[in-house]
Amino acid sequence: MKLVSYLREETDQLAILVDGLLYNTQELYPDLPNNMGMFLMMWEDVIDIAKRADALLKEGKNPSSAIGIPVNSVQLLSPVPFPTSCRDGYAFRQHVAAARRNRKVPMIPEFDQYPIFYFTNHNAIQGPGEIVCMPDHFEKLDFELEVAIVICKAGRNITAAEADDYIGGYMIMNDMSARTLQMEEMLLNLGPAKGKDFSTVVGPMLVTADELESLKIPAKDRHTGNNFNLKMTCKVNGIPVSEGNMGDMDWTFAEIVERCAYGVNILPGDIIGSGTVGTGCFLELNGTGKLNDPDYTEQWLQPGDIVEMEVTGLGTLSNTIVKEDTGFSLLALKKKA
Repeated sequence: MKLVSYLREETDQLAILVDGLLYNTQELYPDLPNNMGMFLMMWEDVIDIAKRADALLKEGKNPSSAIGIPVNSVQLLSPVPFPTSCRDGYAFRQHVAAARRNRKVPMIPEFDQYPIFYFTNHNAIQGPGEIVCMPDHFEKLDFELEVAIVICKAGRNITAAEADDYIGGYMIMNDMSARTLQMEEMLLNLGPAKGKDFSTVVGPMLVTADELESLKIPAKDRHTGNNFNLKMTCKVNGIPVSEGNMGDMDWTFAEIVERCAYGVNILPGDIIGSGTVGTGCFLELNGTGKLNDPDYTEQWLQPGDIVEMEVTGLGTLSNTIVKEDTGFSLLALKKKA
């Protein structure tokens, strides 16, 4: 099943996407909530009803008088417009190893011992459309090609063996990054925070695991949880810049959820990202380019750039970079030594 949130009469409307048409949930069945927040809160009571409606629509049988709305005629929001929290993992060994190699430091052995994550700004979650950035963000503005999950039921101290049952679905994630701000604050062994808190993009839809069943593959050796063979690509202004695969995740989402839920309540609406896939950001690509050629010209995102991320089964997430009309700069306020 593919779930979409879109703007309807100044509020978020939940719909099921079938063959390019959106069917409002509450019009399919009155018992279905009309927004994603309530849908996730009521997940175990409503998911089977929604899946029955989805199956009938796919068979060409509309279970109600709901009228399909062309998906390209509405303003899409984040599939989860108001997440309860947002964490981002660090699951792809290829990306971590390449980034460390480019900085001329050895691979850190702790990567293979436990999955880590950080919290980012859940109030800066957005969907397809414009990403408005401040002047300082354009000091090495970057994308990060990822996949994310959303939690669909509350839990605590969940084991990896059972964690997939807490995953409502999957979506594309672009963890936008202002690298100059990020690197400055991380010199003090904190962050990333200010370099990440302005925008995290997810969408264009939330796809349940049953929709991806034919693409399931084994987890890496000695790891536990679902894994999927999903090709991941990113284009900037129509030019391919990044390609990877979700199947290359070394730490599974189930293992990341296990760590997130240790001694902590996870809640319906929590978003958790995978971390960057190998080659999945300009920081890594520029570092590799410089390593191979000292004269390599770095590339960073600029105003007007169009970033398109595509993941097998999860759709295409498209955003346009916009510069806010202001001269206000945190970097300019930095105190001199």
